[in-house]
Amino acid sequence: MLTSLGLFLQVAVQTGTHILFGILGGILFEKAGNTNLGTEGMMLLGASFGYLVGLVTGNPLFAVFAAGIAGAAGALIYALIAIVLRGNQIVTGLVLTTFGTGVANYLGKTLTANPLPESVTKVFAHKAIPLLSKIPVLGPMLFDQSSYIYASVLIAVLLFIYYKYTRLGLNVRSVGENPASADASGINVFAYKLCHVLLGGFLCGLGGAYLSLVFVPRWQENITAGAGWISIALVIFCTWNPLKAILASWAFGALKGLTFKLQNIVIGSTVISVSTQLLDMIPYIATIVVLVIMSFKFKKENQSPASLGVSYFREDR
Repeated sequence: MLTSLGLFLQVAVQTGTHILFGILGGILFEKAGNTNLGTEGMMLLGASFGYLVGLVTGNPLFAVFAAGIAGAAGALIYALIAIVLRGNQIVTGLVLTTFGTGVANYLGKTLTANPLPESVTKVFAHKAIPLLSKIPVLGPMLFDQSSYIYASVLIAVLLFIYYKYTRLGLNVRSVGENPASADASGINVFAYKLCHVLLGGFLCGLGGAYLSLVFVPRWQENITAGAGWISIALVIFCTWNPLKAILASWAFGALKGLTFKLQNIVIGSTVISVSTQLLDMIPYIATIVVLVIMSFKFKKENQSPASLGVSYFREDR
């Protein structure tokens, strides 16, 4: 029983890791006051370019870096339109998703029939930590995973420390809350917004690459399957807190894994088969329900940045 639970939680972490990268990218966008709905597009860019570079070079580090750069390039498009030209942030994000999907589908035509070399897949294979991986339940979940998963947790912890305990983190929170006041106090609002949007795009690209390089690892059309949209919703669910993002993504992964467990329900000698299409809806329905409930219970400290989605015009200060 404990072994089965440990394996289930291990899969839940694996299933939610790309969501974690998407949430962390979203936190970087929104803490700086930018609403970016292009997470799905940036994840697809990262997945496709990461796979392409891994396929061509056989170098896992090059593949991961290329994925992050592809996501950051998508974020740069958003930054130029929404921050520099002060275009509508919602529309720009939607356009970015459409653009990223189109580019990934185009590249995917040449990637589908080509598996990754072993030099890439071996690096991202499970690496059990001695002794700790033998702990019942928590051992397989936390200490028998890919290095990519360990990196995602480390990034989340570092982001929490950054926002909570550093001066730069305080500055970017000020930019998200009141950019005019931040500007008046000498903070370069434009630089903070641009840097955090690009870094957020980089993380989204890494999330997409996790799917194509680690989780699958093959190229599949629409490999993200709406994960970018779920990430945007879970940014709100975790109240813009990177540590809560870890739990939120793993909870989503557990719900996703539960759909496989419920396909055939055994009651006595009767086996009830449930439609996979209905089961696939469970994580998304749960996300909607949680967001509705939380909308009535937001404490002041857990609310979104006050200037989220509002373009900053220095001349209006």
